[in-house]
Amino acid sequence: MARLRIVLLIGLLASLALVPPIATWLDEPFYIVLFSRMLILAIGAIGLNLVMGYGGMVSFGHAAFVGIGAYMVGIGSFHSIEDGIDWMASGFFQLPAAIFVSAFFALIIGAISLRTKGVYFIMITLAFSQMLYFVAVGVEIYGADDGLSLYGRSEFAGLLDLNSDSAMYYVNFVTLGICLYAVHRIINSRFGLAIQGARSNERRMQAIGFPTFPYRLAGFVISGVICGIAGFLLANQTDFVSPDMMHWTRSGDLIIMVVLGGMGTLFGPLVGAVAFLLVEEILSSITISWQLYFGPLLILVVLFARGGIDGLLRPRQRADG
Repeated sequence: MARLRIVLLIGLLASLALVPPIATWLDEPFYIVLFSRMLILAIGAIGLNLVMGYGGMVSFGHAAFVGIGAYMVGIGSFHSIEDGIDWMASGFFQLPAAIFVSAFFALIIGAISLRTKGVYFIMITLAFSQMLYFVAVGVEIYGADDGLSLYGRSEFAGLLDLNSDSAMYYVNFVTLGICLYAVHRIINSRFGLAIQGARSNERRMQAIGFPTFPYRLAGFVISGVICGIAGFLLANQTDFVSPDMMHWTRSGDLIIMVVLGGMGTLFGPLVGAVAFLLVEEILSSITISWQLYFGPLLILVVLFARGGIDGLLRPRQRADG
């Protein structure tokens, strides 16, 4: 079973790498955009999985960081045209801004919400997310609830041409690989083990000398940054930003992807994002009320595949005795 899982994961990555040439050969550019969106949402789900799957922190507000990252692109594009500030259209400004601002807000939100647990933590992260959502709705200069169309994608001094969907796709693919590698290193480091230990028994970790709050806060900030990067890519992919990117339902989508793929697994968020969007695309093409069918399907996965889709492919532990 373990060997089959490895083969399937390698096959998934290889298939994703071949999407642009296959879609071009079939003359179906729509699939490049569809799978590119999968990669971006998988990056956001990887960020959420770091705190929810490995840290046991169920955040209902991570879409806020995606929205923050997206708005850094939208705001930069807006001022580059309206005010003639050319450097604000540069990806060398927009990407660091997305990282810094999302990290800043993650630090504030995490410092407050991590002092609570359980449903209180969920509700505080949800409240902060909705607060940022309504702030974005109220800012008229950036389109308010109508959103903001980008005048152009991020520029990288001629090094990258994001106006090409294929180039944009491979930027997303490479970023996904970097995030997977970074999370792999984090969860297998002393820092990552401390976060996982705090999830299992926080009092015991404190008793043996680990200050769990700074570890969990740092993990929350890293998670927010990953989602901010996903937002930067999403804005460039869609050429549009809106407050809807921050809505709590978007956080719910990320949670579904993590649960569907497998919480606390490295590739679970990727598998969940691909499965979620494929099922959504297939069902929406069949019926308008596709959510009525998707809900029971998710319930079945939760009931019969406790570790998500990735958990089905893992070898089961035999009970001793």
